[in-house]
Amino acid sequence: MTTYWLAQGVGVIAFLIGITTFINRDERRFKLQLAVYSAVIGLHFFLMGAFPAGMSAELNAIRTVISMKTRRLWVMGVFIVLTLVLGLSRLEHAMELLPIIGTTVSTWALFRCKGLTTRCVMWCSTACWVAHNFWLGSIGGTLIEGSFLVMNGLNIIRFWRMQRRGIDPFKIEKSVQQESPSTR
Repeated sequence: MTTYWLAQGVGVIAFLIGITTFINRDERRFKLQLAVYSAVIGLHFFLMGAFPAGMSAELNAIRTVISMKTRRLWVMGVFIVLTLVLGLSRLEHAMELLPIIGTTVSTWALFRCKGLTTRCVMWCSTACWVAHNFWLGSIGGTLIEGSFLVMNGLNIIRFWRMQRRGIDPFKIEKSVQQESPSTR
């Protein structure tokens, strides 16, 4: 098996992992699934020889997990600087700017936004990745990011409509545990 087909296989695995990411209304599950997807697609990009995209995706994975623990500006700044320095240092083609831009924008979204705004900014980031992946010839990457673009777009509309009806689509409902009457 050639490295190319191994890379494409890893991309398809990433596609399978990522396909349901944006339907999660629970912010924690959304971010965890996004992190796993980012780690796998990063491996795919490294195997494809796309260093800036691979580095951006792996930073996405780490950044997404860390953004679950803190939303401090300095942490966000560290990830943006790392993305720019590492990505720009290996830049060989103008199209490789797109994952760097996408990662920078999504970093800002994960640290500074919540709910529907997060998904809207992530949609813009996804548009950058779709164009890059198509240019690179990444089958799995183009399929998954194209799917993200459509699925996240549809969910943005659905969540927006829920908000217009006065429903908070991001409110986590907690089940109330009822104690059964004790028998003596």
